[in-house]
Amino acid sequence: MHGQLADEDTARLIAGKGVWWSLQPFLDDEDATPFPEGSQQRASAVQVYSGTDTAYNLAKKYQIKTAFGTDTLFSAKVAARQGAQLAKLTRWHAPADVLKMATADNGDLLALSGPRSPYSGKLGVVETGALADLLLVAGDPLTDISLIADRKNLRVIMKDGEIYKNTL
Repeated sequence: MHGQLADEDTARLIAGKGVWWSLQPFLDDEDATPFPEGSQQRASAVQVYSGTDTAYNLAKKYQIKTAFGTDTLFSAKVAARQGAQLAKLTRWHAPADVLKMATADNGDLLALSGPRSPYSGKLGVVETGALADLLLVAGDPLTDISLIADRKNLRVIMKDGEIYKNTL
């Protein structure tokens, strides 16, 4: 659950306890699961979609530490849209804040998993000795974050220091 149905009291409690909130931009758009009209699943999904704006706005209002979370692990089709999912966050955040959330902030959250983390070393930063996956984008995602939605715009992809794509 990503918390789209949380209310103000819950957001205040989350903030007061210093809990992280892993939101996902569930919207009634091209990425929505196509449940049949009139079905209980569709009714539940619409409720979640309508709570997405509220959830992001509450997270901002209460300055809750927010992670970029997705449910893209189980579908290659959906995983291919992860950049588009990230770009949707500009509905609530500036592009620089979106990129920070998906990199440094998510690294901070993963670091809290301690010995259960699959990574040793610092995450979410670019510095000597840190683990970093780097993307070189054709264009400026700070002015046009939709660039990250199209994989053709990823000119260099480096994971754990190894280059997997280089079209320069």
